[in-house]
Amino acid sequence: MISLRHVYKTYGTKHVLSDVSVQFPPGQVTSLIGPNGAGKTTLLMLIARLLAPTRGELLIGGRSIADVPIREYARRVATLRQTPDFNLRLTVEELVAFGRFPYSRGALTVQDRQVIDEAIEFLSLQPLRLSYIDELSGGQRQMAFLAMTIAQQTDYLLLDEPLNNLDMKHAVKIMRALRRLCDEQGRTVILVVHDINFAANYSDHIVAMKNGAVHLRGPVAEVVTEAHLRDLFDLDFEILQSEQGFVCNYFNPSLSREQI
Repeated sequence: MISLRHVYKTYGTKHVLSDVSVQFPPGQVTSLIGPNGAGKTTLLMLIARLLAPTRGELLIGGRSIADVPIREYARRVATLRQTPDFNLRLTVEELVAFGRFPYSRGALTVQDRQVIDEAIEFLSLQPLRLSYIDELSGGQRQMAFLAMTIAQQTDYLLLDEPLNNLDMKHAVKIMRALRRLCDEQGRTVILVVHDINFAANYSDHIVAMKNGAVHLRGPVAEVVTEAHLRDLFDLDFEILQSEQGFVCNYFNPSLSREQI
């Protein structure tokens, strides 16, 4: 389990995170939600060790993250940032192979190649295997980067707004794949997501942040209520629930109520 204890992050006099204490349940999808500037991405980058906390403690399996060697951490935690910085001309297969670097250091073994094949197959990317990344659509490219993180074979996957700028079809594909990683492989997924409907329908657990602090946390059914979301986003919500899941209407909830 990944947990934070009284974590702060400041830049000069600006407090980005203030006294954050939270645990992320293993083997589940946890969505970080909240308005812009709430500290969601900063929190994720602290867990990824791409930022250091000003104060407080981050733990993985009860061990301080700061005490885990980088190479060992890369075998336990994979991170997909919002805009992957990748300018090399690579095929999908070559990109996915980078996920094996913590193990092979670039000298791929038979086992590495098998894992690469499995990651590509998991996301149904076989037809694009030899295509170049810079020739793919935004959704296809994001799927390829996700395959790279899957090939890293870590217990934890951290994703910063993986649905950003994707069409509905690819956004659903990404979320279904993350759901399967938990359900079929027991992975723990922590992601920042702005679409409350995706968070409500694909997550097990939600951490809602506001003004640099944890505002709410818990199972989806406890967090996704009209009162909680209204308080979090300063918007009126109507939540419709059925066997298929949640619909969180914030466009014109009063009109929707009248039609029902």
